[in-house]
Amino acid sequence: MDKKTEEFFDRLRTELEKSNSWPAIYLFKFIVPTDVEKIKQVDAAFDGMGAVMKTTQSKTGKFTSVSIDVQMQSPQAVIDKYIEVSTIEGIISL
Repeated sequence: MDKKTEEFFDRLRTELEKSNSWPAIYLFKFIVPTDVEKIKQVDAAFDGMGAVMKTTQSKTGKFTSVSIDVQMQSPQAVIDKYIEVSTIEGIISL
């Protein structure tokens, strides 16, 4: 992981620790190229967690916004999930 990414996750961890008591519902937002397989990969990353997933396709149809509400146990669990899904080709975490 590069230094910029590490700094981002450190800031995110600090913000999450300040703003929530854990466990808490967290809203993950991603943008992926519109591809059924990529959307399935995102869905699979949250499988068995009781997550509620909503997808919205862009006007051009090239990209799909994926929003996921799910209970997470800690700020580190949120960061671990972001790292896990970052391996999906073309995904952008918001």
